[in-house]
Amino acid sequence: MPRYEFRCRACGDTFEVNRPMAEAGQPASCPQGHTDTVKLLSTVAVTGRGGAGPAGGTAPAGGCCGGGCGC
Repeated sequence: MPRYEFRCRACGDTFEVNRPMAEAGQPASCPQGHTDTVKLLSTVAVTGRGGAGPAGGTAPAGGCCGGGCGC
């Protein structure tokens, strides 16, 4: 289930709420009970190659962008 981050405008607390994607736009009350909250834009960092090339770690010539850069 996705986790959404909110900030309370009344007390400044930042908190997270787990909810289905269908409810992503619904308002959330902060743990202190305040209702004046705003949903924050979260970022996701993905690192590593994730199996993008052969086991030897080198990309085939040409690659996905045609230059053999291994992307």
